[in-house]
Amino acid sequence: METRYIFVTGGVVSSLGKGIISSSIARLLLSRGFNVTIQKFDPYINIDPGTLNPYEHGECYVTVDGHEADLDLGHYERFTNIKTTRANNITTGRVYQSVIDKERRGDYLGKTVQIIPHITDEIKRDVKLLANTGKYDFVITEIGGTVGDIESTPFLEAVRQLKWELGNRCICVHLTYVPYIKAAKELKTKPTQHSVKMLQQVGIQPDILVLRTEKEIPLAMRRKVAQFCNVSVEAVTQSVDCPTIYEVPLMMHAQKLDNIILDKTATPYSGEPDLTKWNKFLDHMKKATHVVTIGLVGKYVELQDAYKSIDESLLQAATYHDHKLKIKYISSEKLNDGNVEEQLSGMDGVIVAPGFGVRGTEGKFVALKWCREHDMPTFGICLGMQCMVIEFARNVLGLAEANSTELDPNTPYNVIDLMEEQKSVTNMGGTMRLGAYACHLKPGTKVAEAYGKLDIEERHRHRFEFNDDYRKQFEAAGMECVGENPDTHLVEVVEMPSKKWYIGTQYHPEYSSTVLNPHPLFMNFIEAAIANKEEKEKKVKQQ
Repeated sequence: METRYIFVTGGVVSSLGKGIISSSIARLLLSRGFNVTIQKFDPYINIDPGTLNPYEHGECYVTVDGHEADLDLGHYERFTNIKTTRANNITTGRVYQSVIDKERRGDYLGKTVQIIPHITDEIKRDVKLLANTGKYDFVITEIGGTVGDIESTPFLEAVRQLKWELGNRCICVHLTYVPYIKAAKELKTKPTQHSVKMLQQVGIQPDILVLRTEKEIPLAMRRKVAQFCNVSVEAVTQSVDCPTIYEVPLMMHAQKLDNIILDKTATPYSGEPDLTKWNKFLDHMKKATHVVTIGLVGKYVELQDAYKSIDESLLQAATYHDHKLKIKYISSEKLNDGNVEEQLSGMDGVIVAPGFGVRGTEGKFVALKWCREHDMPTFGICLGMQCMVIEFARNVLGLAEANSTELDPNTPYNVIDLMEEQKSVTNMGGTMRLGAYACHLKPGTKVAEAYGKLDIEERHRHRFEFNDDYRKQFEAAGMECVGENPDTHLVEVVEMPSKKWYIGTQYHPEYSSTVLNPHPLFMNFIEAAIANKEEKEKKVKQQ
């Protein structure tokens, strides 16, 4: 079958959930047996989000092939179980860079390089790139931003051209907002009407509308929207607030969104999507009565999306253990010896988050010292693992001035140091150790037990590493290096076998956790946290 293309655009305001709708459509089509992939086009000029801090753009996600990507790719993977690559996330910066590189090479043979056709042709090439592999029945493309943004204009023009060229093999799903005005006690469709008019003005007629709303939209109101927007009534669906984003595919299927898409793209189909495993996950979520409380120590805790993949990995693991998840976000900048007991003693487990730079690291050392001394199940990720090493060096090995050369270039005990291959790097963008690398685990360790195998592959995003010169000192004192890269012998995992669960990973396991395949390390960590909770409850009862 020839590849079908689904474009997901947004109107009125950003952050409506285009990524969740795109992921839900993908989940439904995958559950019907189609081969599907999703990509995100971001209108900003940056080549990728790798140099943006979380205040600008939330979490930076990393693909298996080492591309720093938009956090929506995390949603795509969690919903679909598909591993994304750099082809799944394109920015305006990458489009322009590619066109300018071609112009410099002389590919345009002296022609004036313009938005149309050169930029739009490049965008269209990127849209079709995944389809050209011959692997996909559907390519879903989410266009970042909202209709009317100056930055989005070339992408929307490319969509217009593709709709014209591909006919019914190409459709547009437009997500828009229907606000509820509390004072008037009314839902208002005018913003949706204006948004669709703007889309029509650039030459795109939406085929399907998804109305984002806090309250149920009456059928009469949906009919009015359909009439005004030239969309059939059955193709006006609503996305009402759900208790969890993972219910959105079911809500969309209840309104036959997948059937409508298949009909409009003239795609033969039969039966219903097989959502058995998906429903099993939601059943676990609904029947969970107990709560597991995890403290997340980091410097971006006030930002909703800064640790998105960690949050979702914890939720998935807790759900499969029939527990509700409660995350307590603890600012590492505000944590000190005076308040650490109060902040952490009520936790069942603690995660020390990744990050960059010196800000907030002293609070992470305080948290790790308390967790290590009180045998709290503790998980350090990337910088969190490096902080585990530094805290241990300072307070167990007696190297009081131990540090990472990232945090203190003049430290006399550089237990964490810049990787050799990074020492000649001058550009900041896309130059870290990025993407999936192999790791061999030591037999008989907690981490090997968690994975159920010794050879794994995980994704990375770092410049600094454990200094192997100190390995013997650490292992003699009780912190073992239990995972390493088989080629470079870079230490990937540290563990304290004497503790209930005290593990640090240089890699980011949260990037690989999905709804249907929760990450084994998060599953094992949550299991340890629940056991810790039950042990504490038992002691209280005995007193």
